[in-house]
Amino acid sequence: MKRREFIALVGSAAAGWSLAARAQQTGKQPTIGFLGAGTPASHGQWAAAFAQRLRELGWIEGRTIAIEYRWAEGRSERFAEIAAEFVRLKVDVIVSSGGPAYAVKKATSVIPFVFVAANDPVGSGLVVSLARPGGNATGLSNEQTDTAGKRLELLREVVPGLRRLAILGDLGNPSNVLDVAEVEAAARTLRLEVARSDVRRAEDIAPAFEALKDRADAVYVCTNPLFTNNPVRISTLALGARMPTIYASREHVAAGGLIGYGPNFPDQFRRAGDYVDKILRGAKPGDLPVEQPTKFDLVINLTTAKVLGLTIPESLLLRADEAIE
Repeated sequence: MKRREFIALVGSAAAGWSLAARAQQTGKQPTIGFLGAGTPASHGQWAAAFAQRLRELGWIEGRTIAIEYRWAEGRSERFAEIAAEFVRLKVDVIVSSGGPAYAVKKATSVIPFVFVAANDPVGSGLVVSLARPGGNATGLSNEQTDTAGKRLELLREVVPGLRRLAILGDLGNPSNVLDVAEVEAAARTLRLEVARSDVRRAEDIAPAFEALKDRADAVYVCTNPLFTNNPVRISTLALGARMPTIYASREHVAAGGLIGYGPNFPDQFRRAGDYVDKILRGAKPGDLPVEQPTKFDLVINLTTAKVLGLTIPESLLLRADEAIE
């Protein structure tokens, strides 16, 4: 074998040497940086689902791996700070939801990165393609082109006279920009008038509802850390304005929202554990295809419906995964 070929062979072998094997050699546990967009109260069950899946795969926190948890508390400016901290700590893998994913992508092109619930990861530049992401990132996408349309159809079943729709989102959040565009396209198909409201701070939520209450029959609330950290405030203001709400997650409905339809987020974070397991055992993120949600939840809050004077059709109740009373 020629010397150049030998060097190339050794180099490729070293590149494929798993983090688990290196840990055995050095005695240092692989470290995962977990960037939570909200707080332990709002997103803790997602982190727990992730850690539980790792345990099932043989990765025991504090024994065979270390997990550094950081919480942005719904403040988007914290995403870049935490991502930079993980780079300084030289963690072995970073995991985050879709909101902070763009900050992580900017912070490092080297550290393996698993995103969860990212909207349009190809269009937003997180990966080159879904089948072969390339680079250092992979994960789970929420890229379902008809999801917004399904939510609006559900809303129309409960609010038959729906003509005017308000969209509440953070237009500084790339995921929300994509979401709003999808909702507006679906609304045009259904011939609904649309009023969008750009909310980027907690103190902007109340004025947004005050401005929208006479301009809309219902509110579509985008998913972002700010809103996830303020579910009760949003639900209370919506009820005060007599406006039905629809969301992508169960958590908002449990806090008083009317309808939730979207991916099961704990399940998404469980599946993120499978990605991390493969990476720790030597797989390259760029070779692991981005996957779509496989489990969706339809949740209805019957108490909220009663307060709003709405009747939930029996056909819709039969399709619901959960009815909260």
